[in-house]
Amino acid sequence: MKRCVREVKTVALMLLIGAALLLQGTVAHAGPREELVVAGGCFWCVESDFESVPGVVSAVSGFSGGKSKNPTYKSHAGHYEAVKITFDAGKISRDKVLSMFMRSIDPTDAGGQFCDRGAAYKTAVFYKGAEQKASAQKAVADAGKDLGRKIVTKVLPLNGFYPAEAYHQDYYKSSKVVLTRAGPKSKASAYKFYRKACGRDAKVKALWGGAAPFAK
Repeated sequence: MKRCVREVKTVALMLLIGAALLLQGTVAHAGPREELVVAGGCFWCVESDFESVPGVVSAVSGFSGGKSKNPTYKSHAGHYEAVKITFDAGKISRDKVLSMFMRSIDPTDAGGQFCDRGAAYKTAVFYKGAEQKASAQKAVADAGKDLGRKIVTKVLPLNGFYPAEAYHQDYYKSSKVVLTRAGPKSKASAYKFYRKACGRDAKVKALWGGAAPFAK
């Protein structure tokens, strides 16, 4: 009986040691979290794209770049539709996030993005601090070299980010039914319909080819 108890204790101790080592390894590989705010047209699309990227912790749809405080979807004049991307810098670098972003948009379009026209849908990278500014400028310059065309994506100081209303978050995977031009659809279906009809993936793929990270 005593032998069985000792064996059970030994096994339990080994399991605890293994769990501790696993936790230590996880912590050792985790890096500091960083936030980047970008504007790439429809914020549903940018959010959807980056939430699928390993190392990205979250992507939140919202507004940035304007002067008004607490903008809403119905009243955000002067603001861009933007997304705040939070990522683990130990798993994915800032430069990689920015490179993927630039190749997920049409940075040569000065009038908006795809079927969405107007100032709110223009592209930009908002920086916080000198390091983010330098990284953003490099990403824009690299995109210009790769395309051989003028890049109009702006690099702007971050003067605030305002999350959009709750119904805009994770729109691409919601089962809630909404009324669309094609009739009642779940938000997820409506999103897929909109993205295809807007030509986002087709345009990005035509522009960037195999370098486009999200175009289907």
